[in-house]
Amino acid sequence: MKIQIFDKYVEQFILSLEKPTAAKTLRTIDLLEEFGHKLGMPHSKEVNKNLFELRVRGVQEVRILYGFHKNSIVLLHGFIKKSQKIPKREIFTAQQKLRTLTDL
Repeated sequence: MKIQIFDKYVEQFILSLEKPTAAKTLRTIDLLEEFGHKLGMPHSKEVNKNLFELRVRGVQEVRILYGFHKNSIVLLHGFIKKSQKIPKREIFTAQQKLRTLTDL
């Protein structure tokens, strides 16, 4: 499946990561591109009906929230995970971005 980046924020987020973490993140994105819906734990997990998290383990726990739109995967929002649960504001931000795609 084709990967699309929703906005510059996600791109800037990935570039701001430490080099080894950025490399792991890009490798995990490649896996997502290759396997799409079939990518599961430990790399991907469903957050809710239309939203998924790409999970990158390491020194920095990186999460990239993504969704499927038409025939592509859209990377919506990225953040460093600091707590057990995904903060509600991170989910809300990603859902808002996904909603703008579906409204088009």
